Order: sequence, then structure tokens, then C-alpha cells
Amino acid sequence: MLRRPLLTATKRGASLLPRDDAMKAAAAAGGAPSMLLAELRRHQTSPAVGVDKVKTLDDLGGPSFLTTLNWLFIKGYFKKTQQLQIEHKNIYGPIWKSKYGPLVVVNVASADLIEQVLRQEGKYPVRSQMPHWRSYRELRSKSHGPLTEMGAKWQRIRSILNPRMLKPVHVSSYTNTLNDVVTDFIERISWLRATGDQGITVNDLTGELYKFAFEGICSVLFEARMGCMNEVVPEETQKFIFSVGEMFRLSPIVVLFPKVFWPYLPAWKQFVATWDQLFSVAEDLVKKKMEEIQQDVETNKEVEGAYLTHLLLSDQMTVTEILGSMTELLLAGVDTTSNTISWALYHLAKEPEIQTKLYREVIDVCPGDKVPTSSDISQMPYLKAVIRETLRLYPVVPSNARVTVENDIIVGGYVFQKQTLFHLCHYAVSHDESIFPDPHTFLPQRWLRGLDDKIKQHPFGSVPFGFGVRACLGRRVAELEMYLLLSRLLKSYEVRPDPAGTEVKPITRTLLCPAEPINLQFLDRKA
Repeated sequence: MLRRPLLTATKRGASLLPRDDAMKAAAAAGGAPSMLLAELRRHQTSPAVGVDKVKTLDDLGGPSFLTTLNWLFIKGYFKKTQQLQIEHKNIYGPIWKSKYGPLVVVNVASADLIEQVLRQEGKYPVRSQMPHWRSYRELRSKSHGPLTEMGAKWQRIRSILNPRMLKPVHVSSYTNTLNDVVTDFIERISWLRATGDQGITVNDLTGELYKFAFEGICSVLFEARMGCMNEVVPEETQKFIFSVGEMFRLSPIVVLFPKVFWPYLPAWKQFVATWDQLFSVAEDLVKKKMEEIQQDVETNKEVEGAYLTHLLLSDQMTVTEILGSMTELLLAGVDTTSNTISWALYHLAKEPEIQTKLYREVIDVCPGDKVPTSSDISQMPYLKAVIRETLRLYPVVPSNARVTVENDIIVGGYVFQKQTLFHLCHYAVSHDESIFPDPHTFLPQRWLRGLDDKIKQHPFGSVPFGFGVRACLGRRVAELEMYLLLSRLLKSYEVRPDPAGTEVKPITRTLLCPAEPINLQFLDRKA
């Protein structure tokens, strides 16, 4: 069991259904069923016969359970559920229900309707029950973190974790730490090129960026380097990276089955083993940091550190709670950077004009050997537009969920009882032509201020980091990490496509990932 150090020193798309402000106001006022029904009746009384007709979940169309299984396993959409969002929206409209045995899910695939759901999510938003993740923690007596905790307990954890993850003054303080990792990654790219067949090609770029992202998030969260940028990556680090991928791969398989069958499933046993590995690595890192703090205290040294040190010294969370939260933060902090930068470089290689425009912006702000800082990034709007457009095309989480736990709510003219599970189809919305013209084309300029297209965009058309109090905790750190990496990579290298001409498409493994390895050429920039 981990014990806190004994401290004696000083601590330190345009919707197909109309938006109705009156209904939203009624819901915001408390969402009481009587208020909701009264508002609906005012709008839905038939002028012909004067009979009230309140639409509910029972009136909502959608595929049967067998039809859904046919789409997933016969038509082959199990690994491309992001595309299934678009197919079903075309068939059933912007809101429909799906049945998975006894579970009924309300799918929402319009920006207006997603906004209606999220603006009525209540004081303690719940993404989904995440029964498989929560069951592991109960099985192993682990504490829930910001991804799995709910209610007032979740709010307490977020209020403790938020400041040093979201406040700009704290986020900018991680710049030097992240730049050190970026420097090592650029050197690793040089080594990978030298050891490759052609001397310029880097194969499986996503895998390499996964190592970078793991190294970067560990350096921020745990204030420790993991050796991912070494020529030979430590075995324990490789196990952790593998376990993260396996956990996300196994998650959608496990939840297909009722909980009563889980103990008998090989997939569940593998799922538990991957979480055991994830918690083991995090526990070792926390234990190491506590030993360092204790040693500093015993020798009367000033205790210094950033994120983990602050949590351990603050006494706001137990060590078990810290371990649960740090494990989930570590898990969530890898895929955003690795997948997003992979797709960004993939498109920049295919679009040399866009790459050149971005390169010129970077060298204008940071000429010569100047290393970009957080303040420099604020002067690079095109860099931010490239990342934002990448996240529109390839949202790391192609869909999200909300469970209405406090009140009945109105969405699209339907009244839904509390405990309704909503599936928010972000991928379908971010590829909606009515919101984003030419939606399948990589166009960073659509995000630049002053353009007419930007004015027309819906604020909920692309929300890759979520919305509201339950939005991504690590958003600002992830963005800083991506901005620093992409700007410095382009200062060092011109990126060109795989000579084999391989087209890479996305697949869903809980998260949206490249279906095949992304191989790119990295040519030295001429001085």
C-alpha cells in the first residue's frame, strides 16, 4: 500500500428540426416534467383537431437490434462506426434510437440537437456509466478518476485537478519540459531515418508519436522521463503502450455482452490484465515521486515539483485517489497527440502548399534557431487552424455520450425521461456539408478569423474536446504539446508522402485511429 510521505517541512449542422429558445429556457429553469410538457403542448397542439400530442422516446424511429447487428457484423461497420453515424443519419434523420438488447440509445447527429443535449446536462454531467471501466476498479478496489467518477465526487476531483491543467499560467510553465521532449523526438526522427532503408523515410509514424506523447505526458504529470526517445525503449514502457492500445481495442468488445457473462469472456480477462498493467506503471511512478519527496524532507531540502508533487503535498486527495486520477489522465493524454499529429503530417505531406504556408508562418515568428514558446504559439493562427481542421476531420473521440441523471429534457421536440442515454455523433456533425462546405477536404483556412465561412459555422459543429464542466481536462496541455511539436518538426523537416502512395483511412477502436501505418518521408530543410 502506498502511503503519503510524512512531511514536516513547509508545504507548499444545421438541424433538420428547429431550435426553440422557449423550450431550452424551460429546461434550463429546472427541467421539471410539468414545465416541459406544458411547453411542448403549447407548440404541438394540432390545429386541425386541437389534440395535444407530446412526442416521446416511443415515437422515435430507428433500427432494430437485429438490424444494428447486421450493420456492425455483416456489413462490416464494427470497426468504422464513425461512418455508420453518417449512414444512419441519412436513413433516419438527425435523431434516432438504437437498441442493443435491453439498452436503448438515443443518437443525436445535428449540431443544434447536440447543443440542446449539452446545455441541459445538469450540475453533474455523466458521459456514460462506463460499466466495464468501473467494474475493473471495483474488482481491484481502485479509486475512480475524472473519467469514471460521477456526481459530487466527480466534481470534487475535477476541482482539485483543474487548476494546474487548465489555467494558462500553469500550462505555459510546462513549455520547457515539453520542448525538451520535442528536441529528443526530432533527434529520434533523425536516427530513424538513418537506420531506415532509404535514409529519409519514417515508418509507422503513429507508433513513434505514441512514444513521444507518452513521454510528454509523463514528463508533465509525473515529472519523470520514461526513456521513450531512446534508441531502445524500456520494456516496461513498451508494455504500457501496448496495454493502452489493447484496453481501447477490448472495450467495445466487452460491452457487447451483459455484465453477467464478463467473468467467462477471454476478452474480459485480457481487459483486466491490461488495466492491471496500466495501474502498475502509474503506481511505480507515484511511489518513486513520494520517495523523492520524503528524501528531500528528511534532508531539509526544498520540495520542488509541478503536477504530481503539488497533488501529493496538498492533502486534498488520498494517495489512492491520486493514483486513480493519474492513471486515467495518463491514459487520456496519449492518443490525442499521437493520432492528431499523425493525421496532420499525413495531410501536410499531401498538400505541399498548405505545408509551405505553415512553415513560413513558423519561421516568421521563430526565425533561425529560435525555439517556439507558448507566447510564440499565440502568434501562429495558421498552426492552430491546421490542428483544429485535423481534429474536425479526425476527432479523437468520434462520438461521446451523456446520461441525463437529474431531470427530463427536451431535444428536437421530444421529451426524454431522466436516465436516458444519448449518443452524440460528433463525427457525422463535423462532416456535415451544411456546416462545413466541402467537408471531406483538408482546409485549415476555414478556421481563420475574418473569413465568411467561419461566421457561418455552428459552435457545436466541431467540439473535439467536449463542452462544459465535463470537457477534456487535459485540453490545454495537449494543444500546447501539439503546437510545439508540429511547429518544430516543420522547422527541421519538409514532409513528403509515402512513395508507395498508400491511402490511409480511419477506423474506430473506441478512439479514431489510422487503419494502416502512416509512412512519411522527412527531408532536411535547407539552411
